[in-house]
Amino acid sequence: MTEQIKRKLQDEIDALEHELIHELPKEIKKAAALGDLSENAEYHMAKQRQEFVKARVRQLGKRLADLSMVNMNNIPKDRVGLGSTVKVFDSTKNEEVEYNLVTSEESDGGAGKISTTSPIGRALLNKKVGESAIVVTPNGKRELEILSLTTIHGAAAG
Repeated sequence: MTEQIKRKLQDEIDALEHELIHELPKEIKKAAALGDLSENAEYHMAKQRQEFVKARVRQLGKRLADLSMVNMNNIPKDRVGLGSTVKVFDSTKNEEVEYNLVTSEESDGGAGKISTTSPIGRALLNKKVGESAIVVTPNGKRELEILSLTTIHGAAAG
């Protein structure tokens, strides 16, 4: 699971580094050749892009390092954690909903994939079957009762 995300992040880093090393210097040099740098929009745009790309590479590098620290053995086997599929009863909406807890890179609310850092994800973390979680949303509080749970360990075994 995290290996795919790491690969995706590394691919983006590689593409941005290529742009930083090969393409942007050419653009900056070409723009600088146009003359007065104080009023040269192309030059300023290329320099801004260069700063953005550098910042994004740093951000992705940090996220990659964070993901490298994830030890799948530390994810609980009997509680909600990263990779868990959780069926809950939402008493506010009076319906059953199934969520799959994923990293922020994989989240897709429409597909039921919610990030462990989202309000619902944070509320469900470390809960067991039968426990309830209170989620504070802009529309008020929601109570979610955990009906069933499959952890990443159970999914890998099955």
